Amino acid sequence: MRIVLVVAMSIMLCGCGSVISRTIPGQGHGNQYYPGVQWDVRDSSWRWLTVLDLPFSLIFDTLLLPLDAHHGPYE
Repeated sequence: MRIVLVVAMSIMLCGCGSVISRTIPGQGHGNQYYPGVQWDVRDSSWRWLTVLDLPFSLIFDTLLLPLDAHHGPYE
């Protein structure tokens, strides 16, 4: 049961740093490139969870690199 719960959480949370840094004002901290990765490596009490999210955010941020180049810094 625990394995199923961990897998479900991983699937549901994959790339959440990338989504949060682009959609919630102020969460991008002015990062233009790879804001989701920057959001994941920040210091917080949720550090253990963001380590799981980091590879997914890296992939998602790489796919959105052309959008980031056009958009500019996320404030």
